[in-house]
Amino acid sequence: MPTLTLTDSQVLQLVKQLPQQQQIEVFKFLLSQNWANWVCLSRDGEERARKVASVRSQDWDAMTEDEREKFIEQVLHEKD
Repeated sequence: MPTLTLTDSQVLQLVKQLPQQQQIEVFKFLLSQNWANWVCLSRDGEERARKVASVRSQDWDAMTEDEREKFIEQVLHEKD
């Protein structure tokens, strides 16, 4: 059986062309997959952000989601 190679964009375009019920089935399938690595990376990233905030005399846990986003943007765009 031949293998078809598609880009991420092509896969998304194909899914968008599916009827809504089939899109829901794709979504359910994706949700059922093992996301343990993502959860681990997410927790690690949050812990690192918490440490960076602490070094800068800020409390990550007291920040709103908007404040966290602005803080991360600020840190990412700092010059070395």
